Amino acid sequence: MNIGEIAKRAGVSRSTVSYALTGKRPVSEETKRRIQAVIDELDYQPNASARALKEGRTRTIGLVIPPAGRRLTDMQLGFVASVVDAAARADLDVLVSPSGGEHDRSFERVVTGRRVDGVILMEIRLEDDRVTRLLQSRLPFVGIGRTRRPEEMSWVDVDYETLMAKCVHHLADLGHRHLALVNRNAELVAAGYGPGHRARAGFDRAVAERGLQGVRVCCADDAQSGQTCLQQLLAEHPELTAIATINEAAVAGTYRGLAEAGLNVPRDFSIAGVAAQHWAESMHPPLTAADVPADEMGARAVELLIQRIADPGAPHRHLLLAPPVSLRGTTGPARPRT
Repeated sequence: MNIGEIAKRAGVSRSTVSYALTGKRPVSEETKRRIQAVIDELDYQPNASARALKEGRTRTIGLVIPPAGRRLTDMQLGFVASVVDAAARADLDVLVSPSGGEHDRSFERVVTGRRVDGVILMEIRLEDDRVTRLLQSRLPFVGIGRTRRPEEMSWVDVDYETLMAKCVHHLADLGHRHLALVNRNAELVAAGYGPGHRARAGFDRAVAERGLQGVRVCCADDAQSGQTCLQQLLAEHPELTAIATINEAAVAGTYRGLAEAGLNVPRDFSIAGVAAQHWAESMHPPLTAADVPADEMGARAVELLIQRIADPGAPHRHLLLAPPVSLRGTTGPARPRT
């Protein structure tokens, strides 16, 4: 059943039915009643676009993810799932769109196409053109992550600098003096990926405070690269006894590389990091890590976005999370390497 059939049965034009449904132009009460009687008789349900026009809302939010084709980490998938779940509880739909490179056109359609009431932006860089574009558009948005100017937007983020420093201090407390930071992939870090830069700052600060020897490397986001990275680290820095990492996608390969080198975790070598809780718990042995509360972060991002949609002029809100390091099976007292 469509508007044309309703108009025919009610004896009015299609535009009159549309105006009655959307409220864009005044329609007499008598005509409204006649149209409503036909709608009730036919059990017609106005489509989403009509409801949106009437309410001034699409009841849809955009979720901008990393480029399509890039494998999302377990943590990133947790953000996506939590946003979708929280939006569903608020009776909102989610339009998922990639961004970056050839996908910038998709992002621009989200910004300009009036397809969403607001946007949640993932994987934010210290200098992020997408943030600049959204600020220009005045479309309400919230970041999972933040730029170099945190006051310019609303966001939810993990305190990677503090958490990485906690991992280093934990390893230092166990007697480890030679540590490596395994960061995300080099291209991402070079592009200004916020967590990568903040983790590096936390690592450097804690290493200096404890008088440790530290080395930093970037690693592609997959297990094979993790294994190769570990092999290179051991070859170039045989004195290493521990790794701190934010690259959860590479950790399984790190495990394999250590086993291949005849090193037992945690007896001979320790690993600590920042990772999604259920993923860290599923590793063998379970990873000692600061557990990123992906479920809470996605839900809070949706909550902040709903508030900004309702009141775009309200002051920006910020939520910075620093969960404790959960001690599991990958950290132990340092043993001198031979």
